[in-house]
Amino acid sequence: MATFGDIAKGFDYGMNAAAKSFDGNNKYIRITDIDEVSSQYLYDDVVSPDGELEDRYLVKENDILLARTGASTGKSYLYRNSDGKLYFAGFLIRANIYKHNSYFVFSQLHTLRYKKWISVMSARSGQPGINSQEYASFPVYTTSLQEEDKIATFLKLLDERIITQNKIIEDLKKLKSAIIEKEYTHKTKSNSHIGDFIEQTSKRNKNRAIQNVLSVSNRQGFIQQSEQFENRSVASDDTSSYKIVKKNNFAFNPARINVGSIARLTTFDRGIVSPMYICFRTKDTLFPEYLDYYFETKQFFTEIQKRLEGSVRQCLSFEGLCNIPLCIPTIEVQQQVGKQLSTLVQEIKLEIDFLELLQRQKKFLLHQMFI
Repeated sequence: MATFGDIAKGFDYGMNAAAKSFDGNNKYIRITDIDEVSSQYLYDDVVSPDGELEDRYLVKENDILLARTGASTGKSYLYRNSDGKLYFAGFLIRANIYKHNSYFVFSQLHTLRYKKWISVMSARSGQPGINSQEYASFPVYTTSLQEEDKIATFLKLLDERIITQNKIIEDLKKLKSAIIEKEYTHKTKSNSHIGDFIEQTSKRNKNRAIQNVLSVSNRQGFIQQSEQFENRSVASDDTSSYKIVKKNNFAFNPARINVGSIARLTTFDRGIVSPMYICFRTKDTLFPEYLDYYFETKQFFTEIQKRLEGSVRQCLSFEGLCNIPLCIPTIEVQQQVGKQLSTLVQEIKLEIDFLELLQRQKKFLLHQMFI
């Protein structure tokens, strides 16, 4: 056991310079340029520092950058030669690791122990923050350099696999978006009736928990289906009536309508939703999965904006939804497109599950190593 200050030197503050357009050579790394997931430098919006450039602000091999203020306090970055000529900004602190493996040390900044330490150390009456002296006091583990190198090599391979897995998921999501764009962006024709309004309701039985509930709630402007509730009563009094929906029925909050905000029941055969939601089933000429993916398109969002009603709180009525023009291919084509996209969605889910396994494996190994 040692402290960060025992194995690192510097703990310098970065340059207080504004960002300007990338000059083709000098990159500028700020807190926002560090990826939340991989802790690597982001190339989404490369900029350069404005003003006079001094070598003392250059990030070099074995340098670790640490966010010192704000909600991102504790975020870290380890310099890679592939990131090129990089200057670091003022809200970052640089520590240079010497006589120890920098990746071995850097890995300890992704443990639960570190997160708890950050939470306690950064507590302020105002803006959260940690200064250089406080970072230098963080307790770290060390061993022989030979053992650190071996451990770091393994952890680096695991991290690279996690990054690759994130890329696989990102590419699959892009493929899904491209297929939706291709299949649903075309000339439209009027379609006055997409399905039937559902009015069937069920009152809560106070002495018996309702199972398999489709709970539709608003989060960040989107309506999403929550996890199934088993052996749990619905939150409300027993006089409320809930709408019954069956598999492949749709539900949406008329006051919270947006892209992807119409939920389709897919995980079980029967469920209920709050009485405030509009529920409907598709007519025979519409394949539910085909319609489901149409609700994720920009075209759908544009159409619903034209049909919102109300001055204070705008809502989309069921009639307004039905009046959205659709270009409906044959039921066979609808099934082909719907099943193709559903297969892709299932593949994305499997890849996400595998990513979570990799992340749990890393978390377990770090916890076993750095208790």
